[in-house]
Amino acid sequence: MDITTHHARITGPVFYRAGTGRKLHIPIGPCLVEIDGGRSIDIIWGARGQSSVALPIAEIEAAQDHGHLVLLD
Repeated sequence: MDITTHHARITGPVFYRAGTGRKLHIPIGPCLVEIDGGRSIDIIWGARGQSSVALPIAEIEAAQDHGHLVLLD
């Protein structure tokens, strides 16, 4: 399985569900987007990449369409 990693930026609200069920947002700023060919895409953020979430492709596409997730490369 090949993984493609992109540098990206969160520029607006991109939400996810925490393990507790709470709706949280990925902080505005730099992130990595990892695509592995599955039904979800990993978003990784934090100063040391310590936070991540797997989101359905449809949610990633919606965030891109709204300009809330911008791939930089």
